[in-house]
Amino acid sequence: MSRTKTSSNYEGFTAEERAAMKEHAQEVKKAARRSSRTDKAAEALKDVLDKIAAMPEADRVIAERVHAVVTTHAPMLAPKLWYGMPAYALDGKVVCFLQNADKFKTRYSTLGFNDLAALDDGAMWPTHFALAEMTTEVEERIAALVRRAVS
Repeated sequence: MSRTKTSSNYEGFTAEERAAMKEHAQEVKKAARRSSRTDKAAEALKDVLDKIAAMPEADRVIAERVHAVVTTHAPMLAPKLWYGMPAYALDGKVVCFLQNADKFKTRYSTLGFNDLAALDDGAMWPTHFALAEMTTEVEERIAALVRRAVS
């Protein structure tokens, strides 16, 4: 099967995608400038909390709860920013992240898991979950996913 360009409408990355890439470059530079391991962890946590605090209210409510659930149920994951999104890493590699709705102008936030997450289930399994609102049931599902991801 041949793959040819069928449309001349492609204009490259969206403004939101370009902004996320710029944020990632800044995050990498900032992390490289931090001195000690303790300073890096404390500053990374502060960066995540500041990013969450700056979100629009609907996103912030979800992000605060996701942060609380992840840090409670997978304390070995270190909070950090990843492309301007709150993320949680093991040995510096992102396991899961929250893409808030406002970030890419979508109708819901998304909790995503990278390939390090042990969510494997047969030949196919979900790695991203839409978060329209936070309920007790949603928090319990996130907790179960996060525990499984790091098992």
